[in-house]
Amino acid sequence: MKHTLPDGLQLYYELHGNADAAQALVFLNGLSQSTAAWAGLVPALSKDYKLVLVDLLFQGQSDAAPAHRTFEGHAADLADLLHALRLPETVLVGISYGGAVAQRFLVNFPDLAQAGALLSTFPYKDAFFDAIGYSWEAALQAGGYPLMLDVMLPAVLGRSYFLNPIISIENLKNSKSSQSPAPENILKLTQATKESGNYLEELRNVQVPVLVVHGEEDSLCTVEMGRAMHRALPYASLEILPNVGHTLNLECVPRLTQLLDEFAAKVRQEV
Repeated sequence: MKHTLPDGLQLYYELHGNADAAQALVFLNGLSQSTAAWAGLVPALSKDYKLVLVDLLFQGQSDAAPAHRTFEGHAADLADLLHALRLPETVLVGISYGGAVAQRFLVNFPDLAQAGALLSTFPYKDAFFDAIGYSWEAALQAGGYPLMLDVMLPAVLGRSYFLNPIISIENLKNSKSSQSPAPENILKLTQATKESGNYLEELRNVQVPVLVVHGEEDSLCTVEMGRAMHRALPYASLEILPNVGHTLNLECVPRLTQLLDEFAAKVRQEV
């Protein structure tokens, strides 16, 4: 489905699950992901929840704007969509890049989400994080998305995944390359990351329950970043998953599904 934003651009989203459910889970993708990244979670969550999968601008089947969107701009786009959808009680789930957008959404649009789940995301950047980002951009410009993917995978998958892959690395590369985002769209997305600053102080204003989840083997969005968010958010819980890296919606689908289900149920009981 497509939603037309105030500037005329179209945001792609999918509706799944129980249309009559008392809660909706809204999912935001990582940098180079699309709505397809959540396919492993949809079957198990469809019975009890209304599910909304969203491609941010420059991702998947959404439009590409002439200029890049800041994280705040992406959050405003999502708010426009959720206003139109009139969802029931909403839990916003964002991974990595989508988690950075979710942070801004929880701060700037507090009436539109009753809870949040921040997965493998970052409230600030450090020199190591920036160095990884620069290497991805250099690879993209030198060899397109396939080379960027080669450079990216060791940072976004844990060591345990390489030693015991759910999908072979070769098959993963082939499937990702066949759905490769346009390089110019990835560069527009990464501009938002480059411009972002330390957001911990703003997170202190979030007044809803937030689940923070990080993989122990995540070298990009580190456990330390997760702990910093946990300390800053007034009503947060923290889960650190062993033997897991950055891409939680691939590396540990059953455990992630369980965590989200338990968290949403707890939120429902507290309302």
